[in-house]
Amino acid sequence: MSDALSQIHFDNTYAELPEHFYIKQDPARVPAPKLIGINSKLAEELSIDPHWLESPEGIAMLAGNFIPAGAEPLAQTYAGHQFGGFVPQLGDGRAILLGEVNDKSNTRRDIQLKGSGRTPFSRGGDGKAALGPVIREYIVSEAMAALGVPTTRALGAVTTGESVLRQEGSLPGAVFTRVASSHIRVGTFQYFAAQKDTDSVRILADYAIARHYPSCLATADPAASYTAFLQAVVTAQAELIAQWMSFGFIHGVMNTDNTAISGETIDYGPCAFIDAFHPQCVFSSIDRQARYSWENQPNMALWNLTRLAETLLPLLDANETKSLAIAEKTLAGFSECFSQQYMSRFRAKFGLAQNQTEQDELIQDGLSLIANQQVDFTLFFRQLTRAASGNSSVALSSLFTDQDSFLQWFARWQNAVDPTEQAATILTTMQRANPIVIPRNHRVEQAIQSAYAGDYSPFHRLTKALQNPCAEQAEYADLEAPPRPEEIIAETFCGT
Repeated sequence: MSDALSQIHFDNTYAELPEHFYIKQDPARVPAPKLIGINSKLAEELSIDPHWLESPEGIAMLAGNFIPAGAEPLAQTYAGHQFGGFVPQLGDGRAILLGEVNDKSNTRRDIQLKGSGRTPFSRGGDGKAALGPVIREYIVSEAMAALGVPTTRALGAVTTGESVLRQEGSLPGAVFTRVASSHIRVGTFQYFAAQKDTDSVRILADYAIARHYPSCLATADPAASYTAFLQAVVTAQAELIAQWMSFGFIHGVMNTDNTAISGETIDYGPCAFIDAFHPQCVFSSIDRQARYSWENQPNMALWNLTRLAETLLPLLDANETKSLAIAEKTLAGFSECFSQQYMSRFRAKFGLAQNQTEQDELIQDGLSLIANQQVDFTLFFRQLTRAASGNSSVALSSLFTDQDSFLQWFARWQNAVDPTEQAATILTTMQRANPIVIPRNHRVEQAIQSAYAGDYSPFHRLTKALQNPCAEQAEYADLEAPPRPEEIIAETFCGT
């Protein structure tokens, strides 16, 4: 092929780190790649011509059959706690980092192929991806981006013309092209810490600070840089988890290897948005102990951050007692930061002013009310927003089987909502905080099953609707509805 891809201006820095941080690896070639879709807007942000991405050369790149000029394909090394059990070496078993580009805002972004074949970290796996998980990650990651949640992004997806074997049988293969601020994880730090390789932990921390948190750099006191770095990651994760929960999102597999240092959501495997609300909700087919339930996500985020802090102890202070004290003090700030972010987001969702902290009990009672009656999470806030805008509350009321409990709470809410000239501002805030269309599990599954049958129109329609999740879109009104009993998806699965 020609060198047409010189138009992608790679500026790789991770490949300049010591060689034991990664293994150079080309993606596997596939027999007959076909385009599923590309993200034109994101391509333009990366200064990549979207029309070129749809060309034979562009499709070949998305499939891993063409390595562009300037790319330095590699598989990253990392470890991780998976459901609490430590695995000292994981690494990119089915992903290849092509390289990095600086987008139009001068933010460095990784371009990675997921499902691109075996690497030395595959641990016996085929390194491939089935079509279904690729469709899921594309839909949900772009939905999260539209909601304003920090996340990896979907640049494109292709089928490969080959089959992959999974428990459910032989499935069409696909490759997903993912864009991220970086793919550095808590598990990346754990890999080197487990080997007692403090020098590599330091190199990685310096790199992560320079790339993600340059304001943490303290030249006069290097140890202070690492404390500030830990604090920055703690804050980013607290804010991220609060956002997840405010939209009813459950990640499903919050292992340390799926916790990005950048504060982005990464790895959309057994993830889902809640329909009927209950705080202990779990969708992952392998999360038998509800470790990663909706309500337990902040606890697990802090647990993961504690693992990060453990890797940084030698950098925080030469004195072990002092370094432990620094780490404990920094981690102690997570709960307050998360609580502030969580309540701020739910005040917005309930239409309460941010200074109305005395109404926080009303919020908790409201969440308990919808949990006790298994009310649809998104639909409740959608109808509450409509009620706040002056519409009839009949549709809201109809969500509840126990009318007395609802009416008592609703009267309290009406009295609490500020009726002054700020009402318009509060309504606007509610509308922004309460999406109308989310990637409901049954709709994602319908898109997946249609794709398996060769029909990508539900995928494209759902992806388009989710670009404006808080807008009234009459043509997508059917996508607002919760699942009928026979459409309920009780479990979601990891792509491997």
